[in-house]
Amino acid sequence: MKRILFISLSVLALASCQKNMTNLNTDPKYPLTVPSNTLVTEAELNAAKTIASSNVNLNIFRLIQQYWTETTYTDESNYNLATRSIPDNWWNAWYRDVLNNLEQARTFARTDVTVPDANVLKNDTTIIDIQEVYAYYVLVTTFGNIPYTQAMNPSNVFPKFDDAKTVYADLLKRLDADIAALVTGSDSWGSADILYNGDVSAWKKFAYSLEVKMAAVMADDDAATAKKVMEAAAPGAFASNDDNASFTFVTAPPNTNPVWVDLVQSGRHDFVAASTSINALDSLNDPRLSLFFTTDGDGNYTGGDPGVGATYSVYSHPAVKLTKPDFPGLLLDYAEVEFALAEGVERGFNVGGTAAQHYNNAVTASIEYWGGTAAQATTYLAQPSVAYATAGTGGGWREKIGTQLYLALYNRGHESWTAQRRLGYPQLVAPPDALSVFPLRLLYPVKEENVNSSNYSAAAAAIGGDKVGTKLWFDKN
Repeated sequence: MKRILFISLSVLALASCQKNMTNLNTDPKYPLTVPSNTLVTEAELNAAKTIASSNVNLNIFRLIQQYWTETTYTDESNYNLATRSIPDNWWNAWYRDVLNNLEQARTFARTDVTVPDANVLKNDTTIIDIQEVYAYYVLVTTFGNIPYTQAMNPSNVFPKFDDAKTVYADLLKRLDADIAALVTGSDSWGSADILYNGDVSAWKKFAYSLEVKMAAVMADDDAATAKKVMEAAAPGAFASNDDNASFTFVTAPPNTNPVWVDLVQSGRHDFVAASTSINALDSLNDPRLSLFFTTDGDGNYTGGDPGVGATYSVYSHPAVKLTKPDFPGLLLDYAEVEFALAEGVERGFNVGGTAAQHYNNAVTASIEYWGGTAAQATTYLAQPSVAYATAGTGGGWREKIGTQLYLALYNRGHESWTAQRRLGYPQLVAPPDALSVFPLRLLYPVKEENVNSSNYSAAAAAIGGDKVGTKLWFDKN
């Protein structure tokens, strides 16, 4: 009897200590609310990692653009997209890992007790919106029609796909509103904002610069609107490399440069320089050759032919600088803006300066960013093969700008892919064993086809078929 009584009293004592039993349903590792600033940091980190990644299951654009090629497994260099999860992973990276974090940050920022005043809150939510525009820009230039007006709504798990051109127009309207809404002189995210440390003026320059780039992308489809957008945005855009949207990775995992993760930490030898990029740089006596790649075993710069396999020890590799754990990730830079302005002048847009001046500024900015000097840039630009007046005379300004833009975007394969699709330069030759035509878009994720099937089917039909060879609306090349 004493034993039974003792157990009963113990149970009663335990029950009295657990007055609020609902706490047992709360997982302390997965809180329902978090500080909004942590979500902004996470969104920026995920965006930078995705753009910089060289993971063959996520970002294969360096391979499509033939900056690098593969040593053993050549599926990605040969455009194998139909049997891989690459489109799904790219889609998830932007919707789940970037946009979802930004949407949550927007929600929590409105009730975050650390926000001191209305102007700070306005800046906080506006900067979130600018970053969302960037993410949607990447998605719409990758897939075509995408979920937009019904996206990021947890109560609607089957969102419709919106017309890509309509989405693009709305993104530009959002940027205009964001530029007007930013309150310079007031604070924003501070150190939680890795890109600009909460500098509102810097974010305004970023928004203007994104408009300049987006105007160039749409110019072949709607020159009048592109002209209006670029002319209005140009005076406020980046003025030097100091304005670049650069994410600072750190030396210790997990927030390291993803190229270091993929090429060094992994211990894998999957990539070598591609002959396409090596030959382009070498033929132009480009000072970036040694900044982009190492020498081979014989002290020369050589690359493997895209898509055919290569022995790692025989060819040049990505430069050691690029594989450092803290090498920064770029989202948008001054060189790209200047190339867009050069293009604008050629199209008759009133953006100030000459095409040659903007072209020279862009090339110089790229060389200096990678560690070259202004003197090297001057010597380089004086060559007939590079000088704006004589370079690429066969293809006109598209070839001149397209070739140098391709070299400048070496570490941002996705943006290089977008530029090459619309300008047509450089003219990349498909690998001999290519499994498809040159990809002009990524396929929609398999999960959208299987789960959101009716909206997927409508979107595929609207763009001309869910195929890698389907041209998107801005691609008139």
